[in-house]
Amino acid sequence: MNKGLLATILVALTVTVAAAQASAKDELIARAKSFELDTPYVPPPGDPLTHHAAGFAKVMCSAVFMTGLAPDFAAENIGFFTAPYGQRAKLGKPAIDRANKAVHVMLPNGVTRTAKHLGSQGCVTLPIGESAVNFKPVAVKSRLPDPATQLWPMGDMLPQEPLPTEIDAEKLKAAVNAAFQPPEGLTAAFVVTWKGRLIAERYAEGVTAQTPLEGWSMGKSVTATLFGILVKDGIYDLDQPAPIPEWQTPGDPRAQIRIADILHMSSGLRIKAPQDPDYDPTGPYPDHVYLYTGGIDSFHYAATRPLQWPPNTVGRYHNTDPVLISYLIRLGVEKSGDEYLSFPQRALFDKLGIRTMVIETDPFGNFLGQGYEVGSGRDWARLGNLFLQGGVWNGERILPEGYTTFVSTLAPAWAADKRPIYGAFFWLNGDGQYPVPRDAYYMAGAGGQTTLMIPSHDLVVVRLGHYRGESYAASGFSEALALLIDAVPKAQKARAQEFDNRVHNGPSEGNKNIENRANQAIDPPVGK
Repeated sequence: MNKGLLATILVALTVTVAAAQASAKDELIARAKSFELDTPYVPPPGDPLTHHAAGFAKVMCSAVFMTGLAPDFAAENIGFFTAPYGQRAKLGKPAIDRANKAVHVMLPNGVTRTAKHLGSQGCVTLPIGESAVNFKPVAVKSRLPDPATQLWPMGDMLPQEPLPTEIDAEKLKAAVNAAFQPPEGLTAAFVVTWKGRLIAERYAEGVTAQTPLEGWSMGKSVTATLFGILVKDGIYDLDQPAPIPEWQTPGDPRAQIRIADILHMSSGLRIKAPQDPDYDPTGPYPDHVYLYTGGIDSFHYAATRPLQWPPNTVGRYHNTDPVLISYLIRLGVEKSGDEYLSFPQRALFDKLGIRTMVIETDPFGNFLGQGYEVGSGRDWARLGNLFLQGGVWNGERILPEGYTTFVSTLAPAWAADKRPIYGAFFWLNGDGQYPVPRDAYYMAGAGGQTTLMIPSHDLVVVRLGHYRGESYAASGFSEALALLIDAVPKAQKARAQEFDNRVHNGPSEGNKNIENRANQAIDPPVGK
């Protein structure tokens, strides 16, 4: 084939793909318009550059005081989602106050945005003009012993024994090498487990197995996990209307929003977000990001947005939904008489051997679990294995039966939109984005943060990296995954056979409801 003909074919293919993508986008917008309610949109208050400054101060605070990065490196490579790189030149150089563990960023008009490290609550954005937060920080202590004294997964000691013979060691090594290529991808951590055993890991210079790294929206999956614990404890039911206090006025249409609708990113609440198919980057500052940078009571802000569509009708990736689930977590924990800020460590992290993960808060002490959190590569692998094991850990059921199937099953509103990519605060490999079987599902965060569960091959794969490298890292990560699939054998058990005790006791009525919801989501009614 001559070069001219080949070039013509490539151009034709490119045009065809672009046209198909444009058509799909137009269909998404048109379908949403057909359901849209006549409610007002009120953009977030304040100047966008002021919000960018707040985001810059916060990501620098976390990078310096939690991850331990050099300030100059962090300013060039970290956290572009809430502090776009192009906007940073308009702002003053971040002032690192190591004595008070704070970062200050000044705007051209003299206004300063500050983020302060508050120990167990991580780095918190302060409201404009304030020097303190509106809650009393709590020192959260892990009950776990020194990880150097415990075997994996509860600790960091690894068995001194060769790889299982079923694993192709050369392909495994090649996969790890691929994950760090090209160097511009800035991969910081790559961790692989097979059947729960840690079989490969590598870290960038200056990063260790215990270094807490930015996870961004992987925190949504942590939020789903914490909420699952409350479902198991009988505090909430997935099908109940969400008991958000701001929705309890008689006649409020938001009172019809079910908890499952929120977990499915289909609450229908009206905000603007960068992933919206009709998003205009020249328009108002997006609420989706304001929920990070505003220095506000994020729970109240999310709860006071009006409906844009009927619940469970249109699927959109909106931070209002994980913020509201975090709101329900706080309400449920405090109603039970328990201490809220230590709940993740007490109810989840300590049970899995997780010691480095911190969910940061807004200045009112509300967890910003939609994406302000840090954790080490090994700790993300631990969380991934909880889901690979059906919600059971060391013989203890952490999540209700059927919950891991629920979160990894296509959400009805996303199915109606013909986008087979979202479950319940977990992404699905339904469109084959990754070169692994379609049963795979994953936690994903801005900057290429990924924790991928591949049930068909008993694999959990974690890739963490610095934000600037995201576009470069994608090819190496895909190559690594393809090599891993060839390096390990297929699982002997089907995905549906979760590692739980249902063969002994059978599912409870509540957990049957979870399983029924999953089955309905696979084949949702038309228009639902």
